Amino acid sequence: MELLQRLEQALKEAIKSQDEDRRNALRMVLTAIKNKEKELRRQPSESEIHQLIAGAIKQRKDSIEQFLRGGRKDLADKEEKEMDVLASFLPTPLDPEALKNLIRDVIRETGATSLKDMGKVMKALMPRVSGRADGKTVNEMVKAELSGS
Repeated sequence: MELLQRLEQALKEAIKSQDEDRRNALRMVLTAIKNKEKELRRQPSESEIHQLIAGAIKQRKDSIEQFLRGGRKDLADKEEKEMDVLASFLPTPLDPEALKNLIRDVIRETGATSLKDMGKVMKALMPRVSGRADGKTVNEMVKAELSGS
């Protein structure tokens, strides 16, 4: 089943079971997908949907940090539950060794030799790791590989 269909089906189940946290998280991500669809004037690809979900998870992490700093454990717990719901729709994360090997393969494929070629490497690499690795982590690892450290 396609990712978008799985999200819509999960929303229906969450509504039936009256699971508010799951329902809210799914509604939010489905709304983001609909907005992206209007922006692109086509249905987003699975890779683009993964990026939207990863962005929503990142927002949740930031919110959790803020709520804990503000002494609102209850709201942080709610965000944590929603984050777990969203994470269940992403592919399994790449382990650091697999990511490192993938980065090396892409560097070889693109013929990159220095930090000047970083954009070329990132452009080829990001669609392959979409939803399976954090962009910031990927960026740091590519920099390390290209600088030879």
